Amino acid sequence: MKAIVLAAGEGRRCRPLTLTRSKVMLPVANKPILEHVINALAKNDVKDIILIVGYEKERIMDYFEDGIDFGVKIHYIEQKAQIGTAHAILQARKEISTDDQAFLVVNGDNIIEPETISDLIKGANGDATILACKKENVTGYGVIVAEGQRVKKIVEKPQSMVSHLINTGIYLFKPQIFDLIERTPLSTFGEYAITDTLQIMIDEGMEVMMTNTYSDWLDAAFSWDLLKANPIVLGEFETDIKDGTVEEGAIIKGSVSIGKNTTVRSGCYIVGPVMIGDNCDIGPNTVILPSTSVGNNVSIASFTSIQNSIIMNDARISTHSTISNSIIGSNTSVESHFITEEKEKMMIDIEGGLYFADKLGTIIGDDTEIGSNVLVKAGMMISPNCRVNSGKIISEALPVNSIVI
Repeated sequence: MKAIVLAAGEGRRCRPLTLTRSKVMLPVANKPILEHVINALAKNDVKDIILIVGYEKERIMDYFEDGIDFGVKIHYIEQKAQIGTAHAILQARKEISTDDQAFLVVNGDNIIEPETISDLIKGANGDATILACKKENVTGYGVIVAEGQRVKKIVEKPQSMVSHLINTGIYLFKPQIFDLIERTPLSTFGEYAITDTLQIMIDEGMEVMMTNTYSDWLDAAFSWDLLKANPIVLGEFETDIKDGTVEEGAIIKGSVSIGKNTTVRSGCYIVGPVMIGDNCDIGPNTVILPSTSVGNNVSIASFTSIQNSIIMNDARISTHSTISNSIIGSNTSVESHFITEEKEKMMIDIEGGLYFADKLGTIIGDDTEIGSNVLVKAGMMISPNCRVNSGKIISEALPVNSIVI
């Protein structure tokens, strides 16, 4: 079976992190979201992957190459204009033979596990099958109205409660879908949506079916959603410190993974689930608390405390810093006595829209330098390539290339 994986979009609501990478390349448990998707497909023996790329495609292609290192075969197709899911799927038409009985369509920016894919394959039926997931809060999602397993309607972002069944955006189609996509009109949002194609099938009496999954399916709609996904994926790992060095006097509790050539210095206190990548130096008396992932080539100096956070590759964090519920971008440098304030239940401004976050410290983009004795107020976003002088309080979002003196 083949799979079309949609990975062309930017993920604008995940800015500032997606200003330098596509959403599918954002890390969860030290691996890009897309890698988790590909691993889930491979473990279901779906190894012929058509990857639809667009925004920042070079970064994706450089990382995955031909797929052989991930146990799959990847063929890349560029979607030059991101004008909807149906249009993205149509780009792969030449790669799907009419002899193929069925193929999968998966979003590259959702956190899934192998069982999520197997739930769809086992429950597939009819002319098309949608994988559904039950949620109490369906705000912002497309929901499915069904009679038994037969889908009657898909309602995008309903204003009132019509169903608790969310459309995960994971499908099993037959090759006939391409002809139907070509008949799909442009939506009022200026896109060719696969849900509109499915509605054509429903209206014409074709069997559009659904099957439920109770396995992992998480949509990181916003950058802070990575902080919810991270502990779930970290919870699936077991303690593995054989490749790293833990000095005498360091305390390791719970599930902790330490990468190759990484040193955890004496006096450190680490409580899992925690994942630390390769070539890291964790300084003396550092505290790393649960649900934290530290990327490769990261240095964390002494007397620093980190919890429920994501530290990306090549970051440098100096002494006596406190980081909580935050994401620190790649190649970012933070000097001593850096503090992230945190707050529960707040509204975050993303490109003029207000969005709710349960709990957040800060999110810092790539290649940023922050001086000593800096406090970042809760919910403040710092974009890539910013410079913040020592002794400052950041109380508003900083756009790209900002200098605070």
